[in-house]
Amino acid sequence: QVSLVESGGGSVQAGGSLRLSCATSGTTYSDYCLAWFRQAPGKEREKVATVDSDGSTKYTDSVKGRFTISQDNAKNTLYLQMTVLKPEDTAMYYCAAGLGYCVVTKFAYWGQGTQVTVSS
Repeated sequence: QVSLVESGGGSVQAGGSLRLSCATSGTTYSDYCLAWFRQAPGKEREKVATVDSDGSTKYTDSVKGRFTISQDNAKNTLYLQMTVLKPEDTAMYYCAAGLGYCVVTKFAYWGQGTQVTVSS
């Protein structure tokens, strides 16, 4: 059974940094696409970053150059390093997993979310 548990959210001022963590179990990184999504109040859920089983990563345009997705296979943990945070990054952040390559996967597994609030 797949389990995803996020941590690391919080409140920061604009320009600050946070690192989100997602402890995973039941996933074999060679079989899964892992991702971070976010959803702000009144807005649709947005895919922020993905990492494929071959290690390739993709980012939504608004976070390119500021966010970095990575995984530690030994610790079974997915990370999202966020720098130069902006108020528009304020959202609930979720990690997700899906079988296969990111471009075609349906994300069947989700964490409970961790809140990130960026003040100006």
